[in-house]
Formats: sequence, structure tokens, C-alpha cells
Amino acid sequence: MSTMAGPEQPQSASQVLVAVSGISRYDAEAVFGVLRTCYESDEATTNLPQDAGEGRPTVWTSVFEVADPREEPRPASLTAPVAADLQGGPRQVQQVADVLARAFEVREQGAVAGDQERELRLRLSSTGMRPE
Repeated sequence: MSTMAGPEQPQSASQVLVAVSGISRYDAEAVFGVLRTCYESDEATTNLPQDAGEGRPTVWTSVFEVADPREEPRPASLTAPVAADLQGGPRQVQQVADVLARAFEVREQGAVAGDQERELRLRLSSTGMRPE
């Protein structure tokens, strides 16, 4: 059973849905905080749930408006590597992936491309953290 927060789909071509899973609340806030520095969001992470009990995965989601970036991200730290799924237009998904790559070490773990949409799975870790 998962705990979901936020909408499930981007509403326009300039929006990207970002979902992070299997992580602590601290790490979810770190990832979304980096993205909120650069982009407006639906603020779904304002009321992040507390960590789920053991054996219960938690997924946090937020939609970011990437048409008008605000500022450059700064490196952020994570307590453990994080899986992040990005969904939206191909150019917009790449734009969000590039922002994350400026704040974290990023490894692409898979991608699915369609005519109008792309899904990308990334593994994020703190700079200097050894990926699992």
C-alpha cells in the first residue's frame, strides 16, 4: 500500500510530474526543495506525510511548472540514494533532470518515450555519496 500526495498527471505541456519513493520525509523535502528553488509547484509537498511504518512504501508527488525557471539550484544532501520518476514533455523532463543533476549525483535508470510524453527514472544521491 502506498501513500500518495498531490495530483497524478501534469496538466499542461510545461508541467512535469515528479514522484519520489521509498525514502524519508527529509529526503523528499530535499529533492522537492531543490526543484521549488527553480520552479513553481503545486506545493503538494507542503503537507508531506510523516514517514510510513516499516514495510509500507511511501510515494510523494508534486507537479512543477518549468516554463519559467527562477534560479539555479544549489547542491543538497540526502541521507540515502533516492529514486525519482519524472513524467511530462520530453524537453521539460530533460530540463528537470538537468536541474537535479546540478544539485545531486544522478544516474539514469530507465526511460520510456512516447510521441508527446517522456517518463524518466533517476537515482539521486548526494555529491560524493556512493550509490547503492
